[in-house]
Amino acid sequence: MAMRSGTEQKLLDAAEELFFTRGIAATPIDAVLDRAGVSSATLYRGYPSKEALVAAALDRRHDDWLATWDRAVAAAADDRGRLLAVFDALDDYRSTAAGSRWCAFLGTAAEYADAPAEVHTVLDRETGALRTRLTERAVPVVGDRAGVLADQLLLVVSGYLAMRLRDPAGGTATARAVAAALVDAA
Repeated sequence: MAMRSGTEQKLLDAAEELFFTRGIAATPIDAVLDRAGVSSATLYRGYPSKEALVAAALDRRHDDWLATWDRAVAAAADDRGRLLAVFDALDDYRSTAAGSRWCAFLGTAAEYADAPAEVHTVLDRETGALRTRLTERAVPVVGDRAGVLADQLLLVVSGYLAMRLRDPAGGTATARAVAAALVDAA
C-alpha cells in the first residue's frame, strides 16, 4: 500500500525541519514520527530506512532549490547575469524557511564519513547539477574555459554556504564579488 500524499508531505516536512536543523545523527526517527504525527508502520511503508527518508528530504529540497535558481536565471538580463544568478537564487532561497540556516547537502555530507548508497546518490546528484548548470551558463561567457570557471564558482558557492554557519546574517555580496572577479579574469 502506498503512502498518501498528505502523509508523505507531513513526514518530509518533519524530516527536513529536524534533520537539517538539529542534525541527522542527533535526530532519532521517533522525533520525526512525533513531529509528523505518523506511525512507524506508515513511515516504513514509504521509506525502508532513516537514510531513505533523508535522501527523500534532500531530493525534495534539491527540486525546490533548482526551481529557485531557474527563476533567478529567467530574470537575468544577459549571459553574465544568468551565470551569476546563482547568487540571486541563494539570496532568494535563504529567505525561505527551508533555506534559512545553511546548506542541508553540505551538512549531510559532513555527517557521513561513508554515506549510505541512497544518500550518496542524492549528494552526487546535487553536486553534479551545480557543476553542470554552472558550466552550461559559463559557456556563452567564457567558451572553452567554462568547466574550469564552473569548478571555481562551485567552490565560491560552497564556501559561502559554509560561512553561513559562522555568520547566519551574512549575505552573498562577498561571494558575488569573488565570483564576478573570476568571471572577469576568465
